[in-house]
Amino acid sequence: MSTLLLEIVTPERTVYAKDVNMVILRGVEGEMGILPNHVPLVTPLKIAAVVAKIGGKEERIAVSGGFAEVRHEKVVILAESAELPGEIDVDRAQLAKKRAEDRLRGRKDDADFRRAEMALQRAITRISL
Repeated sequence: MSTLLLEIVTPERTVYAKDVNMVILRGVEGEMGILPNHVPLVTPLKIAAVVAKIGGKEERIAVSGGFAEVRHEKVVILAESAELPGEIDVDRAQLAKKRAEDRLRGRKDDADFRRAEMALQRAITRISL
């Protein structure tokens, strides 16, 4: 089975770099499955887990926004932040989720609402891994 290189990079470090059989990511237009020799494209990403399929296994990486660049044999994700499941502090993510939910209930303006909504989505994504 053919593979493509998946690289997930943040401003601080390279979080993930492996040859995979398939990448599943959530762009602003919806979920996409990327296979080797995919047509080149660039898409903004939503806050969600990126799934890397290797053989019969799946590896999930929490990605907070950014962009994906797809080339024939490579997918590069430039993310604001990204975490592997073993790096996630679930208790901290649960507290962040609760804070975001509290802010959403007591919102003052649209900017606060949007920030709280994004924080909630990041927390949910991290907890789900």
